[in-house]
Formats: sequence, C-alpha cells, structure tokens
Amino acid sequence: MSATPTARLMDGTRLARHTLEEAAARAEEISGRTGTSPCLATVLVGDDPASVTYVRMKRARCAKAGIRSRHIALPATTTTAELVDTLAGLSKDPEVHGVLLQHPCGPHIDERAAFEAIAPEKDVDGVTTHSFAAMGFGLPGFVSCTPGGIMRLLEAYDVDLTGRHAVVVGRSAILGRPAGMLLLARDATVTYCHSRTVDLPAIVREADVVVAAVGRPRLIRGEDIKPGAVVVDAGYNPGNVGDVDFDTARTRARLITPVPGGVGPMTIAVLLAQTVAAAANQLGVPVGTGPRSTGPRP
Repeated sequence: MSATPTARLMDGTRLARHTLEEAAARAEEISGRTGTSPCLATVLVGDDPASVTYVRMKRARCAKAGIRSRHIALPATTTTAELVDTLAGLSKDPEVHGVLLQHPCGPHIDERAAFEAIAPEKDVDGVTTHSFAAMGFGLPGFVSCTPGGIMRLLEAYDVDLTGRHAVVVGRSAILGRPAGMLLLARDATVTYCHSRTVDLPAIVREADVVVAAVGRPRLIRGEDIKPGAVVVDAGYNPGNVGDVDFDTARTRARLITPVPGGVGPMTIAVLLAQTVAAAANQLGVPVGTGPRSTGPRP
C-alpha cells in the first residue's frame, strides 16, 4: 500500500503571475513618467532549439508585462570577441535597460568573458562577478534569477530560515553557489554538496531545507528527505523530471516544488522584475528596486 502524499505544493506559477503583474504595473508607471518603456535586450548565439524556445518565451512575457524587447541573433560562428563587442554595445545603449545573454553559447565561446561585458547596472540576469560579489556581501545589485526566484518562493510560503540547516546540491556560478549565499544571508546554516560529495544521502537526511540544483534526474531519493523538510527542486531534465524523486519525497516533506510549475516560472518573473528595476534606476524614477511583496498568501 503506497504512502499518502503529505507535502504541500509550492505553486511557482501562481506566485510568478503575481510578480509579473506587479512588474507590469511598475513598467506602466515608468512609461507614464518618462515616455520610455523598460527594455530588455536578449542575445542568442546559434540556433539551439531549446535556447530559441527560451528566448521566445521570455520575449512573450516581456510583451505581456509592457516591457520592450530587442533580440540580437548571432550566427553559431560568432567569436568571443564579437560577442563581447555586441554585449558591450548594448551596455552602452541608453535605450536598453537590461541585457540577457542566453546560455550556453557553445564550447568555443568564453562565457565568463562574455558575461563580464555586461554592465552591472544592466545585469538583470545576475551573471557577472559584480553581481556575484553583491550577493555574497549583501550589497545592492541584481541576484541570479533562479536563486532569486527560490528565495521569493520560500518567503511566500513563510519558511523560517533562521538557524535552519539548508543543503544546496549543486555549485554552478549562477544557481547553486548564489542560492547558498542568499540562504546564508537569511541566517540559514548552509552546506554545499556536489558530484564529488561523499555520502550525499547522509547529508541530505540532516537538511531542514534541500535545494536541488545539480541537473541529474532523481538524484535525491525521497527516502533521504528528513520528515517535515522543505524541498526546492531547481532541476529540469528531459521528460519533465527534476533532481528529486518527487513521488517519494512528497510523502516526507512539508513543502515541495513541483517540476514543472515550481522554480521555473519564478526565474522568468524575477528576470522581468529586475529589468523593470534596472529601468527605474537608470531613468531616475523612484518606483523601488523591484517587487518586494510575495503576493497573496497561497
């Protein structure tokens, strides 16, 4: 006889909808005060189908939120130097308020060099070392979008992080590492794990909060989730499968994000909210630094 599911689902789709509505209202305010709508420039190298789909989806969300989008499609043969020049040009363009480089760009591109060509005030995707340092030191700046979305979800569901043991499985520069820093800033005790961690299940079993961000389907077994823990699955693998074995994990967790419909929608919502904030800052419109409320309580 199978166990009865007990975890409450963390609805990222609903929270993202509210975040986008709030961003749209602020974009309209900026346009009304200045005659200029916030603008996000997206840059895509090559024609990878998944990347093309992601960019199309982001541009569609921009249109709904009253954010102008400018898309630059570069050939797969683009060099790092050419990509850097494109990004630096967008950073200097006063008509552009946020710059997004869709990645991965291909093995021949030095992505770090490309990211660093984005001006910090336009780094609405939170990928530069300037943004990374700001997250680490708690300084003003833009957060990496997926970790930012995770933090908004935790806040919306009243997850008290003070003194809690948070285990982050994954150490990428735009997901795992910044997620851990943002959790630390909220007074959680953070443990980073990765592909070389010895006895990962034993560490996961001690976690009050698990953030799965490693990109391996069902790496984290449900039986290793501490009863009553909060599980945030930022993984997305073929077949709509996350990094956590959802069916078994939900029988032990208190809160859990579904895949899809959990972290994913929040990533784009944070991107657009930060684009609006960037426009407000650059145009001198005092409408805040992005949505601060978490929306209606789920």
